[in-house]
Parts: sequence; structure tokens; C-alpha cells
Amino acid sequence: MDVTRQQFKVPELYGAYWLNSDPIPLAALRGYVILIEFWDYTSYGSLHGLPYTQEWNKRYAKMGLVTIGIHTPQFPFGADPINVRKAMEKLNIQYPVMMDNDFIAWNTFRATTWPTKYLVDKNGFIRYLHAGMGSYQNFEHAIQSLITETGYHDTFPLIMEPLQEIDRPGALSYRATPDILTGWRRGTIGNVEGYSPESTLHYEDPGIYVDGRLYLRGNWLNNRDYLRLDEEGGKEGRLTVLYQAKNVSAVIKPEGEKKFQVFIQQDDAFLQPTEKGDDVLIDEEGRSFFLAVDPKLYSLLKNKDFGAHKLTMSVRSNGFALYAISFASSLIPEMVSKN
Repeated sequence: MDVTRQQFKVPELYGAYWLNSDPIPLAALRGYVILIEFWDYTSYGSLHGLPYTQEWNKRYAKMGLVTIGIHTPQFPFGADPINVRKAMEKLNIQYPVMMDNDFIAWNTFRATTWPTKYLVDKNGFIRYLHAGMGSYQNFEHAIQSLITETGYHDTFPLIMEPLQEIDRPGALSYRATPDILTGWRRGTIGNVEGYSPESTLHYEDPGIYVDGRLYLRGNWLNNRDYLRLDEEGGKEGRLTVLYQAKNVSAVIKPEGEKKFQVFIQQDDAFLQPTEKGDDVLIDEEGRSFFLAVDPKLYSLLKNKDFGAHKLTMSVRSNGFALYAISFASSLIPEMVSKN
């Protein structure tokens, strides 16, 4: 969705907690340009665009831009201010963030996806918005335009160069597998056993898979928001998914037990160093795994190219709770502009 011109009065913000700041009344910011971004620390799109928001805050704060993040949690653990504060410290987010645990601001602003950014002009009107990833250069132009309207007439910095090739204007990418949610409310399981809400089911791996469906082996608890291994005696549970993407991430929360190993394979082989995501380690036997320590988005795979693959995760800890799997695309090389 491209940057869109709007003319709506910005509503006030009422949230459960404010981090990095006391509550900020927007009515007191007349004369300033306000950047409001709805985000979630487990959202791949939010984390992808975060460096742009952080740089805009650094560039334009002295010119009259006020940046406010609104953390609206996609999953219940995201409503815990301890988790959000910890994530903000790791991400080095220094501007104010309001926690919108009850989705009050989300609904008032009519946000529909993570992230969604709004620009408010000096008179308190929403003038631009962008939902999802992309259009970073257009959005920065909009920031400069609204700052100019406040009376600033000095030199602006050059528009940021795209941080990734996929962020270039007009970039065309492959169609990646859609994100997979795992809870019985919104999830999709390929096993014939299906879901049994709030109870444990035994799943048999069918050995035949459809792209974008999750296939389980072992005993798994079906929660409304997640699937959690529920085996006795340390027996292994396994999940498999066919996907088309370049990078793969997963939202995982350790339940009770922490710092347990989750082994990961691609196409029935442990990962090579050139394939592993940022959170994946390789042991002395060449086995690829990650340690589930905190509730967060874990980077599992960073393939060299876009492609079709089979992902398998295996774990022996009943603390393993899987909320979602995300898939990221890449540029179509033949469609890259030579201009």
C-alpha cells in the first residue's frame, strides 16, 4: 500500500503503559509533526522497517518530528511490559512507546496490519499513512514535506538509501508462502486429525505435504494461540512445513522450561552456515539448532536465494510453544531496474 493522503483529526492516545516516556497528550504537540507507528516486536514486517523509523527519529527530531511507537500485541505474551521493554532494549528503541494491550488505539486508528505508520501535521490532522512494508523513501519525503509546512526552511538530509534491495521503489518480489498461525482460532494444520480446542491430540506424520500447511508428529496441546508439545518421558515431537521463501522466522515462547534445544533441518538435512538464520547454532556434530530462551521472533533460515523447501523442527521439551511461522521473499533478479 502506497503512502496515502488523508485528512482526519488525530485521536488521543490511551494506553496501558508508556515506555521511555510519561504519557504524551497529542493535543500538546500542536506545531510538531508526529510519526505514529503501530508495531509488534514479534512481527517480521515491524522489525524489517524498524531501522528506517529509528533513523528518521534521529534525523528529524531536532527539526520538529515527534516519533511515537504503539505496541499492539499480536500474541498474549506481548502484553507484558517486561517482555516489551526487554525487546526495546535489544532493538535500541529510544523514542516513546505506548502499549496498546486492549487494542483501543488500534481500533480508533483503524489499523489492520503490523506495521502501520501515520503522519500527523502541525494542526493535528492525519495526512499520510502506510500499512505494511515498503514505500520507505516516499514516507520520508512526506516527513520532509510536513516539516516544511511547520516553517522549517533549512537543508534536509538526502533521502535514505534502501537498506535492502527489496526496499527499492518499484521492486518486484516472488510470492512467498503466507504466514502460518498455529492456534486453533486462526491456525491451519495439514494432519487429518485437525484441531481439538484446549486439549491434547496425538498426530501421525502423513509423509505427504501441501505447501503452507503445518504437519505435526507426536502429542501436541491445541491452545487458542499456539501449539505446545505435550509428550511424556522426553519423547520427541516434530513439525514439518513445505514453503516457498528466502528467509524463515518463527514466534516461539518457552513455557516453564527455558533454554532448551530445537533442532532444525531443511530438505531433510541439517543447515549449512550459509543457510542458517541469526538465532541458529551448529554443534560439533554438524547439527543445527537454536536455544529457546525468550518469547520472541526467532530467525531460523536465511537462504541465499528464493526457493521451495521443506522445513523440519524437532524438540523434546514440553516448554516448546509455537505461535507462528513467517516467510520472507526476495527480489526477482530479472525485474531489477537497470536505470
